[in-house]
Amino acid sequence: MADADLLAGELRALAGKLKRRLREQADVGDLTPSQRSVLLRLEKDGPATASTLARMESMRPQSMGPIIAALESAGLVRGSPHPTDGRQTILSMTDACRTWLAEGRAARQDWLSRTITARLSPAEQQQLASAITLLRRLVDD
Repeated sequence: MADADLLAGELRALAGKLKRRLREQADVGDLTPSQRSVLLRLEKDGPATASTLARMESMRPQSMGPIIAALESAGLVRGSPHPTDGRQTILSMTDACRTWLAEGRAARQDWLSRTITARLSPAEQQQLASAITLLRRLVDD
């Protein structure tokens, strides 16, 4: 029987390495982890104010300002007036950002698919499918 602590450590390390390899496959430019996180938050939850984003990202509103400014200057985020509160701005992803995210995901998917096909036999690919089922049980609620 495998030791759960050893399995956990190996799985965590392997997941981190896979994440790094996938990140290498798509151009993330010079975005910081915080900037990437804000973009993914906007993609998942939709348009939001800077203060809402700061709260969702567990940071001070003052810290969100430079993140938003960098994303706006890169053409990834745009602001529009809040419909009921003229003091606030609603931030949303640009079409260019959506395209950039989709292209990045496609590049990562393509790399992983090609790597699985090139490095794993059909039997090993079936073992991987079984392992994915088990991994899904670990993370799904």
